[in-house]
Amino acid sequence: MSKIKILLIFFTFLFFNSCGKEVEKIKLIKETSQGEEVISAYKKGMNFLESGDYFAASKKFLEVEILLPQSKWAPKSVLMASYSYYLQGYYSLAIENLKRYFKTYPKDKNLAYAHYLLAMCYYETIEGEKKDLAPLILSKKELIFIIENYPDTDYAYDAKYKIDLINDILAAKEVYIGRHYFSKKKWIPALNRFKNVLNNYDTTDHVEEAIHRLVEIYYILGMEEESLKYAALLGYNYNSGEWYKETYRIFNKEYKVFVRDKKKEKSKILSTIKSLF
Repeated sequence: MSKIKILLIFFTFLFFNSCGKEVEKIKLIKETSQGEEVISAYKKGMNFLESGDYFAASKKFLEVEILLPQSKWAPKSVLMASYSYYLQGYYSLAIENLKRYFKTYPKDKNLAYAHYLLAMCYYETIEGEKKDLAPLILSKKELIFIIENYPDTDYAYDAKYKIDLINDILAAKEVYIGRHYFSKKKWIPALNRFKNVLNNYDTTDHVEEAIHRLVEIYYILGMEEESLKYAALLGYNYNSGEWYKETYRIFNKEYKVFVRDKKKEKSKILSTIKSLF
């Protein structure tokens, strides 16, 4: 099980506890038979969830909302149904349900948790750097929203860590596309991709390669001054890295000549040896 899911389960557990206490309180109310049905349906939903029957849990939680849509249990039930969908891997259903929650219950007290759950649903749809990363951008947007609007919550603290992970994936995608353009000798589109990594994802592991690629492309285009500028930047920050060594080879003409001379010398030696026989 991924760390992301473990953390979400932890946050949801805290949410469960607060809901569980209110279940006890509502026992004192029992104003109507319909109210009793709501309590019964919610408790059954919780029992299904705890036993691992997430499909049955989602049905029961949604039943609560249908029974008493104006009650305080309705928004909680929508969230729990969304979480049940999440656990089943039905992310699109969870996202749809959460969007309805935001529209129907815009002032509910559990909005921070709802935004966090929505961010995780978007995050889980990502399959790698070669895939469509639009959901990842939506996930990042939700996480930023949490940090800005609920800064003192545990969700905000975890959101900062998740954003770092997302930025790394987005940077990897930019590098992947940039390499493709580079291989096709489409220098300007390639430049734009690598510059985007440098400007927007400069704390990721991919920035070193991006700077080297900028050095390489500008050198190919004959813009040596720009090339040297980025080479200096790479040397200042990553002078012990492999990409700096590659950059060094671009400018060190003597190194290239030296390699070629060595080959010539080897060829001459072989010719001399052959002439002895």
